[in-house]
Amino acid sequence: MAEKMMGKAMKRVEDPRFITGSGNYTDDMQLPGMVHAAMVRSPYAHANIKAIRTEAAQAVPGVLAVITGQEMKEAGVGSIPTGWLHPGIKLPPHYAITPDKVRHMGEIVAAVIAETRQIAEDAAALVEVDYEPLEAVTLGSKALAPGAPQIHAEAPGNVCFTWSIGNKDEVDALFAQAHKTVRLEIRNNRLVPNAMEPRASLAQYHKASGEYTLWTTSQNPHIHRLLIAAFILGIPEHKLRVIAPDVGGGFGSKIYQYPEEIIVLYASKKLNRPVKWTARRSESFVTDSHGRDHETVAEMAVDADGKITALRVETIANMGAYLTTFAPAVPTYLYGTLLAGTYKTQKIYCHVTAPFTNTVPVDAYRGAGRPEATYLIERLVDTMAHELGMDPAEFRRKNFIQPDEFPYQTPVALVYDSGNYEAALDKALEMANYKALRQKQEELRKQGRYIGIGLASYLEACGLAPSALVGSLGAQAGQWESALVRVMPTGKVEVFTGTHSHGQGHETAFAQVVADELQIPVEDVVLVHGDTGRMPYGWGSYGSRSAPTGLSAIVLASRKIVDKAKRIAAHLLEAAPEDIEHVDGQFRVKGVPERAKSFTDIALMAHLAHNYPADLEPGLEATHFYDPKNFVFPFGTHIAVVEVDPDTGKVKLQSYTCVDDCGPLINPMIAEGQVHGGIAQGLGQALLEEAVYDESGNLVTANFLEYTLPRADDLVQINVGHTITPCPHNPLGIKGIGEAGTIASTAAVANAVIDALRPFGVIHLDMPYTPEKVWRAIQAGRRMPQAAD
Repeated sequence: MAEKMMGKAMKRVEDPRFITGSGNYTDDMQLPGMVHAAMVRSPYAHANIKAIRTEAAQAVPGVLAVITGQEMKEAGVGSIPTGWLHPGIKLPPHYAITPDKVRHMGEIVAAVIAETRQIAEDAAALVEVDYEPLEAVTLGSKALAPGAPQIHAEAPGNVCFTWSIGNKDEVDALFAQAHKTVRLEIRNNRLVPNAMEPRASLAQYHKASGEYTLWTTSQNPHIHRLLIAAFILGIPEHKLRVIAPDVGGGFGSKIYQYPEEIIVLYASKKLNRPVKWTARRSESFVTDSHGRDHETVAEMAVDADGKITALRVETIANMGAYLTTFAPAVPTYLYGTLLAGTYKTQKIYCHVTAPFTNTVPVDAYRGAGRPEATYLIERLVDTMAHELGMDPAEFRRKNFIQPDEFPYQTPVALVYDSGNYEAALDKALEMANYKALRQKQEELRKQGRYIGIGLASYLEACGLAPSALVGSLGAQAGQWESALVRVMPTGKVEVFTGTHSHGQGHETAFAQVVADELQIPVEDVVLVHGDTGRMPYGWGSYGSRSAPTGLSAIVLASRKIVDKAKRIAAHLLEAAPEDIEHVDGQFRVKGVPERAKSFTDIALMAHLAHNYPADLEPGLEATHFYDPKNFVFPFGTHIAVVEVDPDTGKVKLQSYTCVDDCGPLINPMIAEGQVHGGIAQGLGQALLEEAVYDESGNLVTANFLEYTLPRADDLVQINVGHTITPCPHNPLGIKGIGEAGTIASTAAVANAVIDALRPFGVIHLDMPYTPEKVWRAIQAGRRMPQAAD
């Protein structure tokens, strides 16, 4: 019997080309006649453009063009659209090159095209721009204050939109009768995505056909094609081919439609030459969409039994200077609807105000709304447990939704499909040796050492679906996924998917599943993705949708292949189709195993059609468009242990345990790697990372000297476990795992730090927990009567 591949921890087939430097990235592309683009970016966060003088730049030998926003606007290049709308939302224009006013540091005011990159960058420095600096505002709450600088005329008071869910009066009533309430003012710090590969784009215009080809660092090439063709360039969609070759990481930052892609396409047609742009790392800091940036007042109420009765949340979600593709969804349907978490809460009310500010636009960053929701809930849960004098694990257990209560309707719209939260908690407590940890914590405190133990029992919603539902909520995109499985005459198989792999290991994991479905060697399966010229269609990879949605489409297409193969086998074996079984890689007559045809036999005959069923088309390929019935809801419990040095404020991670439930595992090695990476990103937000702006709107953490990413020595060996609770509505029962580590770890580490600081009277600090911030909190605590020492 063939080895079952799903669940096997096999090494990734794509890794040899990555680790040997043999990948094919956009910046590796070289085309005959190719020229280069450099962007002229605003040093101001907010300024009127009085004049642009390009003569000096244009006079540089090798410079081919200097492009301005006014030129592109007059040429009919449209504004970059937004892909998620709310009632009353304000949609100011967002041009690839601003024609008259800059609204954040780094915004493009001109583009220089030259024979070499160096010439283009040198000439860009010669473009003279007369700015009229304006007062800037970078904090969401300050942008909403009376008298704040007006950023867009179309959005009075800088309000982009407001949104709410739940019944405020009902929630207020529960708070009025609560046994106890807690309240936290929480800042979820702004983050800068830092994928290994900076963004890059290469455009080629084909004058004879009027067609464009765009190679770009994208997580979803079909969305780029749709937005550019239909809304920005105004060309037929089939005239634009978008290719996303190897892409070095995304984490959300490569979902969106960026200005540089529009500029190289426009310049390629203007010059009739291929045009490439590759970001400097310094450009990435001020142009790649940032993540998070919430200011929230959050309250929780419980009854006399310690059961959560109500949650009341008021959030200001900073949108930055413009709306990007999915920005409006992040602090609303990806945040407010997740506020129930894993707990039975009678009523929830969440109100969100989304202002424009003079900062880089904010959109989805790994987890997208769910880390913000989880951080808020889990901080409240820990705070309430402390107020009640309960162990935080037991308070969670008391309030969990129970396994026999699924499907579970939350008070904030979602219907959870399946879950067993207590099992994940119990396993995590056991793996972490929780009781011993608490004893050790007490003993060490007596010695003047401060250990903190932080829990986070998280839940996420992945694979947004079905399309009709998300469309009714404001999405301007479908959320189904397509797959084409093509069997060649030799029995080798090509699988085309509308999802995109930018480091997640799809080429391996998806092939494992197809190998099982078709009962063929995994080496006979190859995954093809990232090219609108080859795929049927697709909405790309984000929100942990690739496996539950994209792979489900592949599975169902594979099953169509098997069904057709059975009919071909029946014809060849002179049997009824219902008498054919697919066993051990063969199609054989039930009860007569020697009468059989191999998969290769069937593949060859399907293409020769010499001896073939009269009612079947030749060939052996199948397409499936899969629109899920519901989201999928991975969950789990993470436990972080940290030690705080009271003399320096330094926080050191001591141990980390995670138990995740993403349904059946496809490849445990890949899943574990994704969890590890996610935990590193979550720890980064908790301890190290923050995009900091000064009062003039300058991003002062705009390089790796000022913006600290986690390094290997910031982490420890991660203790990984799983529970398995299948999703009931997709063919494999699978859920997502790519964002779980980030969603849970930020809250777990934060709770651990606050737990360590409780002896100093600290009940909350905003992230990141830098040594200075922690040290100051300790000093303030030592001045209080309850000081620890």
